[in-house]
Amino acid sequence: MINKERITNEFLKYVQIDSPTQKEGKFAKFISEELTKLGLEVYIDGAGEKVGSDTGNVIAKLKGTKNVQPILFSCHMDTVSPGEGIKPIIKDNVIYSDGTTILGGDDKAGIAAILEAIKVIKENNIEHGPIEIVFSIYEEGGLFGAKNLEYDKIASKLAFVLDSGGDIGEIVIKGPAQDKIDAKIIGKPAHAGVAPEEGISAIQVAASAISKMNLLRIDEETTANIGMINGGKATNIVCPEIIVNAEARSLNSKKLDKQTAHMVQCFEEAAREYGAKVEVTTERMYGPFIVAEDDEVVKLAKKACSNMGVTTSLKATGGGSDTNILNGNGIKAVNLAIGERKPHTLEEHLRIEDLVKSANLVMEIIKAVE
Repeated sequence: MINKERITNEFLKYVQIDSPTQKEGKFAKFISEELTKLGLEVYIDGAGEKVGSDTGNVIAKLKGTKNVQPILFSCHMDTVSPGEGIKPIIKDNVIYSDGTTILGGDDKAGIAAILEAIKVIKENNIEHGPIEIVFSIYEEGGLFGAKNLEYDKIASKLAFVLDSGGDIGEIVIKGPAQDKIDAKIIGKPAHAGVAPEEGISAIQVAASAISKMNLLRIDEETTANIGMINGGKATNIVCPEIIVNAEARSLNSKKLDKQTAHMVQCFEEAAREYGAKVEVTTERMYGPFIVAEDDEVVKLAKKACSNMGVTTSLKATGGGSDTNILNGNGIKAVNLAIGERKPHTLEEHLRIEDLVKSANLVMEIIKAVE
């Protein structure tokens, strides 16, 4: 029943409406009008004012035609860079960008799937319960839209986030917590050619600290990474100050606490060794989520896949998504694969077949609620 030509054309339209992080307003206005045309009640919350975006999260509701519990579908509207001026092309039933930008299937493929499913349900008078939709802002870089969502507007206790790569049928039931770790290392400047011994190199301190850190894959549940190092003034000046930006993630909060403390300790010990100063700040960006295999939200997703003839697989991910935040706010949520391939790269692409399957999956989930 999914209209392949229609969902393809709508997706192509969506990705050509620029919506970089914190500048989602144009797309939010467009998609709000589309939802209103479909008969949904649409509300834009005040999250944008709190996080510096030009719009808030889009919250939409469709009244049910049968008396069952409400369910929530969620995607984010923002795209990573370079994501402005996207020119999609189709080759062999696969949608790409022209190679100068990302495609934006992360996460407009999910949005297209949800709207197409709603259209089909209404066109065919398919009975359904109450449906809630959240299209969030500022997901990339911190999940800030979901963190500031007006949860008192949401009645659903079960949610399906359409924002995972991989094959249709993959259900993400575990996601890590993440700590942000920022270190300012303060050394002492000196002329590098005349009196280098009078200086303290902040770069040397950082190098010593990082060389002692356990990084990248720590174990099956934990990762850590040094992402950026910025500082220095010139090659003839012993570097007086640098900023190191790092992160750690784990499915296990105790392991994450241990890894973050280890990285902080390495910075502090190196600073003492070289006589430098260090200022380290850490922030828990989001908590982990683990949804039981026999939880109702998982059963609904598996039933929908079964009705489509699609094999399911339960997965853990190393990435964060709005799924983390929804679970942390009392809404049991899973993240569903929608066929995104190579997201966040110029090679990002999406098979039209997966776009259609994603819409079918949304429709089958709606039908499965009893």
